[in-house]
Parts: sequence; structure tokens; C-alpha cells
Amino acid sequence: MRHDALVIGGSFAGLSAAMQLARARRSVCVVDAGEPRNRFAAAAHGFFGLDGVPPLALMAQARAKLLAYPNVHFVQARATGAAADGAGGFTVALDAGTPLSAQKLLLAFGIADTLPALDGLHERWGRSVLHCPYCHGYEVGGGPLGVLYASPLSVHQAMLIPDWGPTTFFLDGHDDALDEATRAKLLARGITLEPARVAGVEGEAPRLTGVRLADGRVVPVDALFIATRTRMASPLAEQLGCAFDEGMLGPVIRTDASKLTTVPGVYAAGDAGQIPQNATLASADGLIAGVSLHQALVHGL
Repeated sequence: MRHDALVIGGSFAGLSAAMQLARARRSVCVVDAGEPRNRFAAAAHGFFGLDGVPPLALMAQARAKLLAYPNVHFVQARATGAAADGAGGFTVALDAGTPLSAQKLLLAFGIADTLPALDGLHERWGRSVLHCPYCHGYEVGGGPLGVLYASPLSVHQAMLIPDWGPTTFFLDGHDDALDEATRAKLLARGITLEPARVAGVEGEAPRLTGVRLADGRVVPVDALFIATRTRMASPLAEQLGCAFDEGMLGPVIRTDASKLTTVPGVYAAGDAGQIPQNATLASADGLIAGVSLHQALVHGL
């Protein structure tokens, strides 16, 4: 069966896009590997009307509503390859099952975070080791907080965190990355600058009680914020020849205002193709992409 659209990724952006196509009575298939970026978080915060709901529960609800439309198909699989089919559409290979084909593609597979190689970070990611203070700062705030230097953008992150609690900026040996003007701004915010190398974190996971330094000291913190580097969660955009731009923390797929990539017929939405990256923005991005893709089908673009 050849669908009007294949949506690769069944999280906030992909499901929002698919809903617009479903309501336009188009044949749409969503392919999802079941590994959304925010699967590690206990709750999604700041989402309109749904603050505090676990992200996996939000996605399950959205998927159930989407599948109520008879023109929607859902495939639990990983898309492993994509290419033009020579007939004006695309073919997508899966790690399980037969290939799928469609007239248009929408890439909503998201991004993955690359954590520093420090002992104890992975098992606390999304709980007490965090990226976004707007998503989780309120819940962990009030007590001592930390920011780990991972890139120059960490300075911007460190400047924000004191609004949620007393903050230590762990420079992890990058003391020379701060010029005098930047250092003065950080100190003016009441931030403690810790130049020593970081060896790991402590506490019964996923709880965090402190950051362990290479010299043996342990600095008490309730949560640690890290501006992680990111990468594409799928190779499909590169396989298709989509152009990329360098974002603040990693590559993003280049799109125009309609969410069309540089490859005709291929759209991108969500964290893989937008800055800043946020669940609410990803959902809105998916809506724009779904409407734009539908209109392209109508006008034969």
C-alpha cells in the first residue's frame, strides 16, 4: 500500500503532524521505534493543560486518539533506510517487516543526547541530572543546584539556574574558558565557581546528593544541569541528502517556514529540525508540518 504520507517518529511532533493529515482524510502511516528523547523523565512540565503528566502517558493518549481515525496506520519498528522510489515518492526500509512507501515523508525522529563520560550520569538522566530548567527546575529547586561545564553555552545555562536555587558552576578544569567580564557576571548572580575536575556524582540513583571532584571533595547538590551535545536519532535525513545547519548543541535539519527540507517532498518537524527544542514547540512544529504537507499534496507540489 502506498500512503499519502509516512511520518517517521511517533512522539510530540510526529503525532501532531499525523493528526492534521488524518483529519484531512489522507492515508498516513506513523513509524515509531519507541525511544522518545524524554522517555527518561518522570513528568512533562509546562505543556498546556497537561502539566505534570508523564511524557509516555501523553504519547499513549495521543496515539490512541490518532488511531481512532480509520485512515491511520501505526508501525512499531525502526526505520533503517529511506530513498526516492523513482515514481515521485519514497520507500522506507524497516528493521522488521516489509518496506513502506508514500508520496511524502515527514521526519520527526528527534535527537539523542550525548552525555559526558562521568560516572553516575546516565542512570540519573532526566531525574536529577537534567538539561532544561524550564522543564524540571521547579521540581528540583529550592536546594543546592549545580551546572556542569560542557561547552561555552554552559555559561548561559549557569546564569539562569540561580532563579531555582543556590548554584555551583562546576568548570571541570575549564577555568580558562571564562573571561573577566563573564566571571564577573556569574559572581554577580551569586554563583559559586568550582574550577576542579569532576570525577562523578553521588547518591542512590536516580537521586543525586553531590558532585564528587577529582581531589576527593564532594559538593552537595540536589540536581545537576548539563547542556548536552546532541545528534540525530536516525540516519534517514543524511541518507536522503537533506542539508543540515549547526545548532547551539548539535546539527539540525534545515527547513523553510513550511517545514520542507532541502529535499523536495521531505518535511522535518520537532527537535531534529528546530531551535529551541521543547515538547510544546515540537508539537506546534508538527502541526505546521502536517498542514504544509497536506497542502503540498493538494497542489501537487
